[in-house]
Amino acid sequence: MLFGVVGIFRFENFYLRLLVSSKVDTVGALTLIIGLLIRHGIGYFSGKLLLIIGIMLILNPLVAHMIARSAYLSGYKLEGKQAEENI
Repeated sequence: MLFGVVGIFRFENFYLRLLVSSKVDTVGALTLIIGLLIRHGIGYFSGKLLLIIGIMLILNPLVAHMIARSAYLSGYKLEGKQAEENI
């Protein structure tokens, strides 16, 4: 998660920051849930945690895509070096 925070401050573009923050969110939450799975062992609770992992793996990228698409459709422009390269 530390590398993700560094990445958020390193990139000056909204879209790149959104990409990094969504990856940090997904990987950080998965790490915590896998730790809970190891701690509690196999049982009804671990089934619930596996369901949460499945839902997170599907919904987190979709939500990040929806945020980026809505920013793009509303006219939010690229800034910084990436905008100069795309011109």
